[in-house]
Parts: sequence; C-alpha cells; structure tokens
Amino acid sequence: MPRILIVDDEPEIVRGLADNLRFEGYQTIAATNGEEGLALATREAPDLILLDIMMPRMSGWDVCRELRRKGIDVPVIMLTARGEEVDRVLGLELGADDYVTKPFSLRELLARVRAVLRRPGPRAKFEEFAFGDVRLHLRSRQVFRAGNEVRLTRKEFELLVYLVEHRAEVITRDRLLDEVWGYERFPTTRTVDTHILRLRRKFETDPDRPAYILTVHGQGYKFAAP
Repeated sequence: MPRILIVDDEPEIVRGLADNLRFEGYQTIAATNGEEGLALATREAPDLILLDIMMPRMSGWDVCRELRRKGIDVPVIMLTARGEEVDRVLGLELGADDYVTKPFSLRELLARVRAVLRRPGPRAKFEEFAFGDVRLHLRSRQVFRAGNEVRLTRKEFELLVYLVEHRAEVITRDRLLDEVWGYERFPTTRTVDTHILRLRRKFETDPDRPAYILTVHGQGYKFAAP
C-alpha cells in the first residue's frame, strides 16, 4: 500500500486529497508548510510526494531542491496555481516528476499518481550523458551532436531523457504513453513510434539501423547503453 505525503498550506485541500487517496487504497501523511514537509519526507520515506509550490517559510521549489541535494529520489508531483511554462520547466529541472496546475480534476491527479507510482525502481539519474557524438545536459535541457545544439520539442526531450534514465530496459509503448505523455496521452501508440523515428533521425548515424534507440519486436523499445 503506497504511502503518499501531501504538502500544502491549504487545510481543505489536504483533507480532500487525503480522503480521496485513502478511498483509492493509499496511505497518507500530511504537512501544511515546506519545512514540515521536508522533515516528514526525510524521516518517513514516502513513496510519492504531492507538493504545493507557493507556501510560506519554504516553497515547494526549495523543498524539491533540498530533497534532491540530499540524494532522496522520491517521486514528486508539483501542485500549483501557477501555470506559466517557465514555472513548469523550473519544477522539472529541480527534479520534479510531474506538474499539475490548480484547479485540477481529481481523476487527472489520480491518473498521474498511478503513472508515477508504476515506474519501477530507482532511476539511473544523471546530470549529463553521452552516447556516440551526442551530449545530453539535463538541467539546461540541451542536447548537442558533434558540438552543435540539436533542437528538440518538449516531448522529444522528455522521451529521450526517459529512455536514457531506463537504459538497457525494454519499455512498452503503453508504458511510454503513461509515463511520458501521462494523462494527456494520445489514444494510440502511433505517436510513440513517430517520436522515436524523429529521435533516430536526429541522433542515429543510420536511422534505419539504429545503434542506440532499438526496437524490441513484439515488446517495445530499449535504449542501448554505450
């Protein structure tokens, strides 16, 4: 039974989330400010944190930054009324796994919770990663090939990062839809194949005979670690 830590300075949101999560079979613990949330996350080792950003004393950004600095790789879903792209990017760069803008539907949030909790084991985290003549920089969200920056869409970048984090692991198309596209995923796996093809064209020497982003017939895809 996964245990979820809710950190939000609005008591009614905490109560509502706790009630609904318990109804779905999860255990919950809660904090109403960032300092208390950080202490609980460190002490109680939750399986997931729902983390509000705009809180007094210590923001959700600061909590997430401190967790990652301590090497605590617990999944984090950011909850915030701020929906600007720069805020979402900052949260992801600090190590958040997903981002939900208030007001959100309970159904959407539960779908995102399930998707994040399905991710197996600790991920192979990295700041920079190299394969062939490609260099991937996670924090700056930049990718270079032979010293030249390669422009990627947001989903192309997230897909590449996900494949690298789970390198040498066979990943199904449905799992990629759940964990990269999340609740907003398309109703067909064709979009995964299209994005894989685009990545191969940008990074493989011979896209028809890929050396890194491999197809595992009948199963899905695998990133072959150099």
